Amino acid sequence: MPELPEVETIKNELSPWVVGQSFTQVTIFDAELVCGSSAEEVRRGLIEQKVESLGRRGKYLIFHLSNGRSLVIHLRMTGSLLLNPKEVERYARAVFHFSSGHRLVFSDRRRLGVMWLVDDASTVVGKLGPEPLEESFTPGILGQRLSRHHIPVKAALLDQCIVAGIGNMYADEALFAARIHPLRKTDALSPAEVQTLHHCVRRVLQAAIGSKGASVDTYVRPEGELGTAHFDFKVAHKGGEPCPICGSTIERLPVQNRGTYFCPRCQPFDSGPLI
Repeated sequence: MPELPEVETIKNELSPWVVGQSFTQVTIFDAELVCGSSAEEVRRGLIEQKVESLGRRGKYLIFHLSNGRSLVIHLRMTGSLLLNPKEVERYARAVFHFSSGHRLVFSDRRRLGVMWLVDDASTVVGKLGPEPLEESFTPGILGQRLSRHHIPVKAALLDQCIVAGIGNMYADEALFAARIHPLRKTDALSPAEVQTLHHCVRRVLQAAIGSKGASVDTYVRPEGELGTAHFDFKVAHKGGEPCPICGSTIERLPVQNRGTYFCPRCQPFDSGPLI
């Protein structure tokens, strides 16, 4: 699934191509792609509208339009936005044409992605938690939000209402960097552990953005290139491999039906961080 670093990369790489351009033609092949209105309403609502800016909230990509409305896209598990592909491939669900002559294809193999055309983007993204890379996201804010729950810390990091955008693989990487077991309860973390986790979440996400995201499955950047963040993963998707720190075997367990990878020695369940 495209998580915060992947969606941030898509935003950054699409912006020079679409900001300042108007939609000239919109074709929606799959009506189930659209939420809250019909495909025809979205098509008519986009034509001749200029993209004033491109934004991101959590894992959502937001096209801010010249009439004040917003096109909000969530790529879900296998969605991609491809710029000027040579052909409209078999998994295309929508195609957007711009006044510059460029074309953007919404491709989605499993047809799970969704989009909205709304008057106010907050009707879609308003319930999300704070952005982990904003200055306002402090260790104190993270501690407050975690302390309200008695759930595994991995589950908390996956909850988009607690913190927006982190997702599964980066939660694993941040917990490993912080030396915190994924099943530790959120309200049992010490202030020092919370501060360490805060630092590690930001560091892991910033590094992944610098590497243009992780292409571990279907994620590709708009012009077809792959991200390379997964080359730096220490535990995510590495079950059965040796820990790069201690050599112990990386284990996998399910948390909220998501595969969770950790080192049992570096992340012991009954103690705090080792650093």
